[in-house]
Amino acid sequence: MRIRPAAPTELAALQDIERAAGVAFREVGMAKIAEDEPPTSAELERYRRAGHAWVAVDDVDRPVAYLIGEPVDGAFHVEQVSVHPRAARRGVGRALLAHAADHARAEGLAGLTLTTFRDVPWNAPYYARLGFRALPEAELTPGLRAIRAAEAEHGLDRWPRVCMRAD
Repeated sequence: MRIRPAAPTELAALQDIERAAGVAFREVGMAKIAEDEPPTSAELERYRRAGHAWVAVDDVDRPVAYLIGEPVDGAFHVEQVSVHPRAARRGVGRALLAHAADHARAEGLAGLTLTTFRDVPWNAPYYARLGFRALPEAELTPGLRAIRAAEAEHGLDRWPRVCMRAD
């Protein structure tokens, strides 16, 4: 598995990965999430320029998964990690998260954070298997509270959500 920074010419491919990965939400009764648009090219470019957008690539250097994030309150916050279904169940997401953890350590950050759906098998239960723990409300930092408020405004709270952290 090769992981490298996303190239400017790959942003549309990242959006395609997001759309393909989102289809699985339809199967668990979350059609609205399946239909949600991926981050815009401008948003992806902001992460890319900051050095916070990585892709996992196949044998011919085509992205099959990506991760974007940014520092939030002393940790690296994983905004999105998506794996194309054709590359699923091969450790690709785990490898991207390990790469982000290495980046966080190199930047002097204390760990990884993310927000996710509590009851979707490939969301919170998956991250828990990778060493993330659910954060109680009292442990949410101001930045995580702001992220959760934006998610609620976007309508994501129709389904139970959780903030998680791996130190």
